[in-house]
Amino acid sequence: MTRQSRTSPAASEQSLHQAYDTALLDLDGVVYAGGEAIAHAVESLATARADGMHLAYVTNNALRTPDAVAEHLGELGIPTEAAEVITSAQAVARLISEQVEPGSKVLVIGGEGLRVALRERGLVPVESAEEEGLAAVVQGYGGPELPWGRFAEASYAINRGVPWFASNTDLTIPGTRGIGPGNGAAVEVVRIATGAEPQVAGKPLPPMHRETVLRTGAERPLVVGDRLDTDIEGAFNGEVDSLLVLTGVTDAEQLVRAEPRHRPTYVDRDLRGLLTGQPEVEPVAEGFRCGGWTAVALNRGVLELRGEGGDPVDGLRALCAAAWTAAGDGACTLDAAKALARLGLWGRTGDPRKAQGRLT
Repeated sequence: MTRQSRTSPAASEQSLHQAYDTALLDLDGVVYAGGEAIAHAVESLATARADGMHLAYVTNNALRTPDAVAEHLGELGIPTEAAEVITSAQAVARLISEQVEPGSKVLVIGGEGLRVALRERGLVPVESAEEEGLAAVVQGYGGPELPWGRFAEASYAINRGVPWFASNTDLTIPGTRGIGPGNGAAVEVVRIATGAEPQVAGKPLPPMHRETVLRTGAERPLVVGDRLDTDIEGAFNGEVDSLLVLTGVTDAEQLVRAEPRHRPTYVDRDLRGLLTGQPEVEPVAEGFRCGGWTAVALNRGVLELRGEGGDPVDGLRALCAAAWTAAGDGACTLDAAKALARLGLWGRTGDPRKAQGRLT
């Protein structure tokens, strides 16, 4: 399916782990949340690997090194080599190395993942804006305990004209207690203090896609993620297919309202979706049907669900087709609140009780 024709979730007669040779998996919100494995992730990935699918873990979280990520995945029951982990720290380190001299000093605002990635590219991580010959500032997620003073340190250097780079600009990050601020929120702090704009490497931008291709050699990749604005947009920009899982940041309402660059090829509950085919969303006289559900875009600006019911994800797929077709090249503005409520899939603003709207 081409990105221009994505007005409906796609069907696949083959299971996705057989249709694609490599899964490019996001971590936070897909494989784990707050360090704990998401339900069904471990078993699904084990089956996909055993059946011959290559697994690569592609994360915008620059905090930990590939070795640390691989070790953590192993502890969760997912045997992983460090070479199978690609981070935004690696992508931004390559980006910096292409613009500064070998051995240059780079001020690090973030965690060990950035420092290791910079050394891998022959650069020297430093901690102070006062370092003589400072060539760049790089900012990445440093965890919830990153001192406020580190943002000031970055600002001092950037305000003197030192080039600024960011691993990624995800505004939020999922955890066991809910959604917290991500590196993008920290980047905003420095932007306010400097008026500058960083060069960004992470998803959905080309440097991350290039890093992933260089390190995996995937021929038929499938991007698997939980975020429309990073994982799915990154797949769109790279012109590769994608699977959105509903275990992280994106809720059903956001998916229904997605503009073209944020529309995934496939939608499923969780990583079990890798091991199955994907049902057809069929155009019918009144709208779009998937499973026992039919979604209709009414003239009064409302999305309606009809039918006998069944799997809520089928209903969501049908709603996406109706909404995306009606929206064309824009974002859907039709009211989907009642339809999502019928599925038990409210968005963050759609239900008066503020239900979060994720499948369990």
